[in-house]
Parts: sequence; structure tokens; C-alpha cells
Amino acid sequence: MPQWWVPLPGLSPPSHDELHATCGRTVPTWDDATLLPSTRLLLKRREVVEVERALQSQREEFRQRMECLAQRRQQLGRREEQLRDVVLKFDAFLKASAARQERALRRADEERARAAGQGAEAVRLHRELEGLLRRRERLARRLRSLRGFGDYLRSVLARMGQFQDIPAMLAHFGALAGARAALVQQAEARQEQLAQGWARLRRYREEAGSKLLCTENELAQLRARLEATRHDVLQGESHWAHVQSTATQKTLLLGQIKLAVLNLFQLATARLKVPTDVALEDSEAQLDTVLLCMQDLAAICAELRPRQPGTCPPRLPVATSISPLRHGGARVPPSQE
Repeated sequence: MPQWWVPLPGLSPPSHDELHATCGRTVPTWDDATLLPSTRLLLKRREVVEVERALQSQREEFRQRMECLAQRRQQLGRREEQLRDVVLKFDAFLKASAARQERALRRADEERARAAGQGAEAVRLHRELEGLLRRRERLARRLRSLRGFGDYLRSVLARMGQFQDIPAMLAHFGALAGARAALVQQAEARQEQLAQGWARLRRYREEAGSKLLCTENELAQLRARLEATRHDVLQGESHWAHVQSTATQKTLLLGQIKLAVLNLFQLATARLKVPTDVALEDSEAQLDTVLLCMQDLAAICAELRPRQPGTCPPRLPVATSISPLRHGGARVPPSQE
């Protein structure tokens, strides 16, 4: 395919046979081996010119076809618009005709329903008329049966002379009967309220009696608990007094013991000239000091006394304190004591 060929949209490049057919004549074929280069070039240029002419004619034909197609498309568009308008008008006509037909059918149904209703109304009115006639006959018979009562009421009205006519007298007696009925109803209501009040009173008395009994039981229980608590309090107070007295005695005994220990400690330290680096309140340390002094004295006595066969020196209890007597930081020997 030549390099100058530019494909148009929707068209394919023409073949060699199409080009020959378009030109209306056949291009002679030459042997490339027997032709000179200039001749081949001229032949190629001739072919190019012929192809360009063919392409130009095809472009012109394509342009004409496109113009025809555009005109045809415009005609079709106008025709489509006309058809759309016709279809819309026809649809509107169909809708209008359907609406008219529906209105006609509705009016016909309404007319039939109105006619049926009028017939039913006529039948109903006829039946009502018959019922009214029968009621008239019943009232007439009742009037004839009550005519004696009317004569009696007129005679009563003539005797009383208090009312103008019979309806006023009947209204007065009706009001009196209504008042009597209201009074009877009020009396019944009062009686019912009174019965309900008596029933509530009995229930209240029963509930109050049960509550009073429960309260008395609780009061008896509380009194028993109060007596038991008082007894416990008295026992506790007596026990506390006994404890206080015992504690006082023990405190006095302890003070006496501490005073005796202090006297022994002062006596031992004064006689033996032992350094007193013990606090006055430390009774245990004072007892330990006294015990150590007694142990040292017993040891000295044992050394000075001649031993008898079969006898052993007396033993003293061991001191409770682990700190021995010190004099200048060392234990005082028995010889110096």
C-alpha cells in the first residue's frame, strides 16, 4: 500500500483491481528486470496519478453520498417528528375517547343505581306508609280504650279547679312522680352508702383489733426484752465493779511489789556498791540485778565455808535478764566484792 494513502472513516483502502476498474482501463504489466530505473519511476508516478484520480473520484462520490444521506436523515427526522406528533395526537384522541366512554358508562351506572335506589326508596316509603297506617289503627283503638280515663281526668280537673287543663295537671303529677322516684333513688343510695359505711366500720374495727393485739404482743415482747436487758446490765455493772476492784487490788499489789523490788535493788546496790545503770521503772532489770548479787554472794559463801562430804551448795534461780552486772564495762569478780 502506498505511504500517501490516508484511510477515511468507514472506508477501506482500494485494491489494485478496484483502481483499474475505476480508471476504466487496464494498466499494462511490465517486467521489472527489463525496465530502466527511470522508466520504472515514470510508471510508478503514472500509477500514483491514476490512483489519486481514482481516489478523488471516490471522495467526490462519497461526499455526494454523504450529502444524500444527510438530506435523507433530515427528511427521516422530519418524518419522525410528524409521525410522533400524529402518534401523540392519536393517543390524546384515544385517551379522550376512553374518558368520554368511561364517563358515559359511569353516568349510565349512576342512572341505573339512581333508578334502583328510587325503586328501593319507593318500596321503603310504601312499607313505611303501611306501618304508619297500622300504627294509626293501634293508636285509634288505644284512644277508644282510654276514653274513659279522659272522662275521669276531666272530672278530676273540674273538681280540683287548680289547673287550667289536663296536660298541666298531668305535668304536675308527672313532676311529683319524678320527684318521688328521685327521692326513693336517693334514699336507696343513702341506704347503700350507709351499709357500705357500716361494712367499712366493721372492717376497720376488725383491723384495729388485730393491729391492737399485735401491738400488745409486741409490747409484751419488748417489755420482756427490756427486763432481760436490765438484768444483763445489772450483771454487767456488777461484773465491771468486780473487775475494777480486782484491777485496783492488782494495781496496789503491783505497786507494792515494785516498791519492794526497788527497795531490794537499792539495798543490794548500796551494800555491794554496784553501779546502778538501771531505770527506776524497769522492775525486771532490778530483779535480775538483785538475783545476780545473791548468786555472787552465794558463790562467795560457798568458797569461804568448808565443804562437808555429801553436801552440795544451794542453788539459786537463774536471772531472767541476759545483761550481767558491769563495773566499768566488765563483770565484778567475787574477790573484789
